[in-house]
Amino acid sequence: MSMKNYTRLNPGARLIDGDHVSGAHRGQDVFVNFDDFSASLEAFEATLATTAGVGITAGTGTLVKTSVKRDGDLVTTKILLDLTGLNSSAGVDDIIGVDGVGVAHLGQITAARNGTLLGGTMTCLEAPATGDVDINLYSAVEATGVEDTAISALDETLLLNGGTHTLGLVGPLAAVPAADEYLYLTGGGTTAATYTAGRFLIELVGYA
Repeated sequence: MSMKNYTRLNPGARLIDGDHVSGAHRGQDVFVNFDDFSASLEAFEATLATTAGVGITAGTGTLVKTSVKRDGDLVTTKILLDLTGLNSSAGVDDIIGVDGVGVAHLGQITAARNGTLLGGTMTCLEAPATGDVDINLYSAVEATGVEDTAISALDETLLLNGGTHTLGLVGPLAAVPAADEYLYLTGGGTTAATYTAGRFLIELVGYA
């Protein structure tokens, strides 16, 4: 077999996008260190490393979809969420989720997958109804938080004190989750009910 169309890449070569590898020329087949290439593929995956817990996904009518996109050195993470079927509780800053099912985080943020974060927003695409309309966004070290328990029981950080969410409201995050932390929504009021509406887009921006 002719080797004229092959090149051996230096350690650290990485996937730039879906079609290109750093250090290679168009039309060439490449040899690259397996560990480097595996790490690059992991970073290029299109969803969160750890997706939402069963305390979110088990909701009737609930929707949670995620996207992680790398464009050059920039990394954008998006979480699309429909709260329908999730519960808020009577305790201020209790975790939102499905009652009695299991962990209710939205997913995990990692440096390898989501980059080093610099900022983010939470946008209301549909006003929440029936459940608490005052919704906050937190991150926490632990993945163990469940519905109807105080977020303060975890090692948590307030990312957004959302207040009352109305259609089109965009809330800039006051902080970003640290690497390996999990995201949670909490009810900022005292309404104990099941959501019949409420759609949000959480966006995080960082770099590789």
